[in-house]
Amino acid sequence: MGIGSILGRLLNKSRLWRSLKARIFVLMMVIGIIPTVFVRYGILQNYEQRAVEVRISDVQTQYKIFADHLIKYNYLADTSSEVINAELDQISNLYDGRVIIIDKNFNIIKDTYGLSEGKTMISQEVMECFLGQNTANYDNQNHYIEMTTPIVYTEVFPDGEESISVEGVLLTSISTDSIEMTIEILSRQATVIQVIIFMLLVGLAVALSNLLVAPFERVTSAIAEVKDGFQTEQISVPDYLETEHIITAFNELLGRMKVLDESRQEFVSNVSHELKTPLASMKVLADSLNCQENVPVELYQEFMQDITDEIDRENKIITDLLALVKMDKTQGDLNIENKEINGLVELILKRIRPIAKQRDIDVIFESTREEVLAEIDEVKLTLAITNLVENGIKYNEDHGYVRVTVDADHQYFTIRVEDNGIGIPEEYQEHIFERFYRVDKSHSREIGGTGLGLAITRNVILMHRGFIKVESEAGVGTVFTVKIPLTYAAK
Repeated sequence: MGIGSILGRLLNKSRLWRSLKARIFVLMMVIGIIPTVFVRYGILQNYEQRAVEVRISDVQTQYKIFADHLIKYNYLADTSSEVINAELDQISNLYDGRVIIIDKNFNIIKDTYGLSEGKTMISQEVMECFLGQNTANYDNQNHYIEMTTPIVYTEVFPDGEESISVEGVLLTSISTDSIEMTIEILSRQATVIQVIIFMLLVGLAVALSNLLVAPFERVTSAIAEVKDGFQTEQISVPDYLETEHIITAFNELLGRMKVLDESRQEFVSNVSHELKTPLASMKVLADSLNCQENVPVELYQEFMQDITDEIDRENKIITDLLALVKMDKTQGDLNIENKEINGLVELILKRIRPIAKQRDIDVIFESTREEVLAEIDEVKLTLAITNLVENGIKYNEDHGYVRVTVDADHQYFTIRVEDNGIGIPEEYQEHIFERFYRVDKSHSREIGGTGLGLAITRNVILMHRGFIKVESEAGVGTVFTVKIPLTYAAK
């Protein structure tokens, strides 16, 4: 067998064990088989113990009667009694064992096997028996019971008192082969029952595992239909609480995917429009120049300036697209430097203020710390802050304000961008950081942009291990709060 086939078998086994159906099957088999094994062992052990106890009780009763006969016929002094010898043979044959009679001098006066007569027998069991205690020991390895029975002489005096003395001991060995044969029969029957139970368990485990896993297979089938395009509506498999959770999460994901797909389609439409509009304007301006002869220098310069503005507009759209794509592909590509944040923000606001002045919007800077040093990527963070401030200007009313506040503690620095503009309705606030998303499509087109600014901003802040949140009220204004660690910690 080749190494490839061995690896293939191991892989198949590991894949099989990862199956929920296989695990349920194995669990059912274990739950079913282990109790039957213990029950079988317990029943056989209990039967053996009970059978031995019954056998000992029966034999002890019989031997007590026989011991009384020995005293009656004075057998300990004279072993020639035919009645006792016949009874002795009958008992030894009945219990398929050996009987040894010991007198009070520890001499063996009778052995049904004829091997030890005339010898002395001193053992712990014999000594205990002379003290009036019956003993019984079961040897389950050799299948016999060894027990002692005292031979008691009772003398009754005229005054009614009794004197009891142990005159000898019956030491007997009793075969338990009949018990063992019964146990073997019970064991075979138990094996047959176990095989039947095993077969029933296999069928039950297969049926139950299929039944329990069926809802998950329906989930897979339903998701496959959505994936293949045969189903577009939300799916439902309410069999288990777990399948409900899976389906709920999937339906939420499906809803987000639909929103994202609609946003992308709208983005393509918007970008197509945004890209075509500057091109159309430039073509009109160029055609106008080409169709006229002796164009005045002033008009020529005006048209060329308009063409330049359209080129800048087109370049801004393309730049935003490339910036977002680049951030997605180089998630950890940051040029980290130790920078002073107050100076960086002041420089950004200095560049933006001329744009704000066109609509008489005040751009205000405040800082609660004289110096805030942090490890950042200056270019990317500048882009993020610029987007937030420009949004505050774009979506503001004339004569409004944009206030930028810098604060810091021992771990983080915070940049707060507040405006008193048109605000964002509450139902749209959770989506504004999604790429391609716009709250007011028509108004956004008039203002310009591609709907990528906040997505780019959020990516930059996440790359710095920070976070951004928004608080807004329609018609009142918006506050963006950015919090970034002072020390950059690469993953």
